[in-house]
Amino acid sequence: MTKKTNVDFKNTEIAFKHLSTSELLKAWTLFRAINIRPLVSVGPPIISWALKARLPVKCLLRTTVFRHFCGGETLEECGKTMNQLHKGGVYSILDYGVEGEKTEAGFDAARDEVLRVVEATKANPLVPFCVFKLTALARFELLETVSKDGSDGLGSDLAAEWARVKSRVEGICDAAVSAGKLVMIDAEETWIQKAIDQLSLSVMRKHNTQSAKIYTTIQMYRKDGLANVEALLNLGYKEKWHPGIKLVRGAYMEKERARAKDKGYPSPIHDSKEATDKAYDSALKLILAKESGASLCAGTHNFESTAFVTSLMETHKIAKNSSTVWFAQLLGMSDDLTFNAANAGYNAAKYVPYGPIAAVLPYLFRRAEENTSIAGQSSRELSLIERELLRRKSL
Repeated sequence: MTKKTNVDFKNTEIAFKHLSTSELLKAWTLFRAINIRPLVSVGPPIISWALKARLPVKCLLRTTVFRHFCGGETLEECGKTMNQLHKGGVYSILDYGVEGEKTEAGFDAARDEVLRVVEATKANPLVPFCVFKLTALARFELLETVSKDGSDGLGSDLAAEWARVKSRVEGICDAAVSAGKLVMIDAEETWIQKAIDQLSLSVMRKHNTQSAKIYTTIQMYRKDGLANVEALLNLGYKEKWHPGIKLVRGAYMEKERARAKDKGYPSPIHDSKEATDKAYDSALKLILAKESGASLCAGTHNFESTAFVTSLMETHKIAKNSSTVWFAQLLGMSDDLTFNAANAGYNAAKYVPYGPIAAVLPYLFRRAEENTSIAGQSSRELSLIERELLRRKSL
């Protein structure tokens, strides 16, 4: 059932006003390629091999998929993208796209980069959030151990390592809140998520006493997603702090199902898109209810859910520009939702990942996989671009 909304999300003129016709044609070519499932399946391992073999593929990546989905290789290179977004009333969420680090030096460097973003943008209202992944600040295996066994029984070496992880997270959150920035902590694979949730809860308890400064991420393609939302809202109410929730469907679906099958446990992911959609919209109702005391970032590329947020805001008389509700989509995707929401007066932002090309490959590969695994996503992007190209041609 189509949700009622007061926003014309089908306006491609507004959606693509920030892109030239040549840029639109490049985007069309990219999504045509992504729409070829076999190419997306074999492309990532071939690209990874080519980079390791030092073959000259960086230039090709830089001018195609990297340019479309990323702001640049450095923080400074993101300026052009941020200005483009600003022209459409869209905010930027700068995301240092490095993950899966292995060394303490690498973890400290990732922390320092997030702190650099905070410092560089503290006087810039166009960058309201900073964001990070725990796998940029901690060993995956450590997060897996803590998620499985808890942090209380760690041996001395692991306990010291875990303390350093907590210190990195707390350092980022303290600095960001002091600079007037909101913080998003991304969700990751289910088998490391308990450790992430533990850290997220700790900093929310500290900083969210007056309003939501720290946002945790809840993935609604998980069968326990709705229960997780309810538990967090209840805990915030009981302990008198304000939950910040970035609500997403999830980006590791095929990986999650493959691991569950391989290890012989039930898949943690909903069996159908319809079940995920129902859970997502049910969570929206809970979070946007007046008594929840929560703040929402609707991280969705789904028209129905985006429209539903605007409908719920109208029902509960939440101002369009309320600081408690944000829309966010990934750079290079769903411009119809982001720019039309911004044009209508809502708080809308783009995730702007950046970092060295080789380091952000996992992110880029997920974007390609997401556009093929989500029913019709790349076809939808193509359709929107084609409509705008036809509109411009008819002028």
